[in-house]
Amino acid sequence: MKEKLKRISPYKWEIPRHGKMRVPGVVYASEEVIRDVEDGALQQVANAATLPGIVKASMAMPDIHYGYGLPIGGVIATDWYEGIVSPGGVGFDINCGVRLIRSNLTLKNIEPKKEKLLNALFRKIPTGVGSTGKLRLSHSQLREVLADGSHWAVKKGYGTERDLEVTESSGRLPWADPSEVSHKALERGKDQLGTLGSGNHFAEVQVVEEIYDEETAEEFGLKLGMITLMIHTGSRGLGHQVATDFLVVMERALSRYRIWLPDRQLACAPIQSKEGRRYLGAMAAAANFAWANRQIIMHWAREAFREALGMNYEEMGLELVYDHAHNIVKKEEHSLNGRKLTLAVHRKGATRAFPPGHPELPSRYRKTGQPVIIPGDMGRYSYLLVATARAMEETFGSSCHGAGRVMSRHKAIKAARGRSIESELRNVGILVKSASRKTVMEEMPEAYKDVSLVVEAIEGAGISRKVARMRPLLVIKG
Repeated sequence: MKEKLKRISPYKWEIPRHGKMRVPGVVYASEEVIRDVEDGALQQVANAATLPGIVKASMAMPDIHYGYGLPIGGVIATDWYEGIVSPGGVGFDINCGVRLIRSNLTLKNIEPKKEKLLNALFRKIPTGVGSTGKLRLSHSQLREVLADGSHWAVKKGYGTERDLEVTESSGRLPWADPSEVSHKALERGKDQLGTLGSGNHFAEVQVVEEIYDEETAEEFGLKLGMITLMIHTGSRGLGHQVATDFLVVMERALSRYRIWLPDRQLACAPIQSKEGRRYLGAMAAAANFAWANRQIIMHWAREAFREALGMNYEEMGLELVYDHAHNIVKKEEHSLNGRKLTLAVHRKGATRAFPPGHPELPSRYRKTGQPVIIPGDMGRYSYLLVATARAMEETFGSSCHGAGRVMSRHKAIKAARGRSIESELRNVGILVKSASRKTVMEEMPEAYKDVSLVVEAIEGAGISRKVARMRPLLVIKG
């Protein structure tokens, strides 16, 4: 597929229409990044361009890598009334997402108590494969979470109304339909609310190491030397089961709606069909679970800071900057060739990035544009960006979401054999605590692209702009 790539600009590449593609493919990447993109991931971009009702282009962000159906980093938009919805265009970890919390703290506050804080976070936030939390919910209580998302958590005392104001969609998709979530999904999720899980999910204490845009950083509440907290997790086993259930439903629907696909991992159904509406209701319910999950984890992280540092909440000032989803499909209004269209925008390993003035943004960010949080690997750094007007024109208001893997988990374990990744990180001032040594090996820094290359490409393309860079200090993982 690489031989078909046509360079449009220094940070934009096109896969021209061929075969049964309805639109071209577009990849945002520098020359250095595109060299490392697997051919299979580019083929997935082209495959998605065959989906019924797709508009403009099948897109991929600079953190592109091979996924299920659509590549990680993929963005597609289909006509709401004539197009399809595809679970493979969302992913298994529905609303895997990230939130960034600012503070009044500096290195001086936490340096003497780093180990204590690390242990407090690890004790308060359940981690690991199949981890269960402190909450035990009945199916009826869980359905309340699926309907209300972060609002349920705040009502139960896990956070404040202000947290909801700076969460994408206020932490709740109102069209969620908990009745479409299977018994098996409920069983998998009932003990997992408030848990981090495993894999690339983490809670990370960081320090703001560099400010690129003083004015915007001030609007976001960030200062040089400030301690921040980043939380990355999703809908756990519940969301995975929803995706699994509906991939079966969609596969069966293909022949009914006479949909041809080059890859059955893109199994789909018309949005307006019974199957399409059912999936959207279940997907939204899983997304609400993920928002409630991150909200509760943040509450417990605040408690860990209070216990470890012996300070009250007002002194610490642990306030949410923003929370946004990665794996989700949403009904949005966009302009294309002078026409206003209602679209189902699928973002899979991609972040919403709405520009200044957008009515869906919290009032405090209407002037600046949306904060865009880009986690890196646990050995280097993460970034906070801000969305631009060009994102709306080019990518349906979408940006990259992270570093992107360059090494499979199996290869990472092989490469880490005989090494102590924890010791290597400790030697550079980063303390890591995990439920499994295997997870740390799988997630070692070399397994990921250097996130600065991803950020360089998305900024070079004019989609988002750098505001600040954060360096990791303490990391807990599953």
